[in-house]
Amino acid sequence: MKVVIQVVDHASVSVNNQLINQIGKGYLLLVGIEPEDNDKIIEKMANKVINLRINPDENGKTNLSILNVGGEILSISQFTLCATLDSRRPSFSSAAKPDIAKPLFDKFNEILKSYEITVKDGVFGEEMEVSLLNHGPFTIIITNNDL
Repeated sequence: MKVVIQVVDHASVSVNNQLINQIGKGYLLLVGIEPEDNDKIIEKMANKVINLRINPDENGKTNLSILNVGGEILSISQFTLCATLDSRRPSFSSAAKPDIAKPLFDKFNEILKSYEITVKDGVFGEEMEVSLLNHGPFTIIITNNDL
């Protein structure tokens, strides 16, 4: 599993020029599910995202979690995060197939919601347009190796 976390002032996702979801301050998550991912990995990753202290405190130090600042999450499934480069063309064989990835992605979002935080998502498997205003900019990448 790979998750790119971008701290945002706001973010939105559209499909076919139709706004699907939007958030204010919080995180835009780009989520890639790999074939070896399972419920245990999903739970650990959700816990890591929620408790990661990457928001500034009153002194400007990255010391607060998204729970501390009352932020929102826009979670976008992105199988391209799992790409490998065999040459100049990416291969997506390292991404989980949709019948495996979608239930795990949905479970990941449900676990995030269980922390009583607003979590919105895009449309799994659709081509989406994602807009954001990155704050900082501040971007973190978490993989299974970081759990």
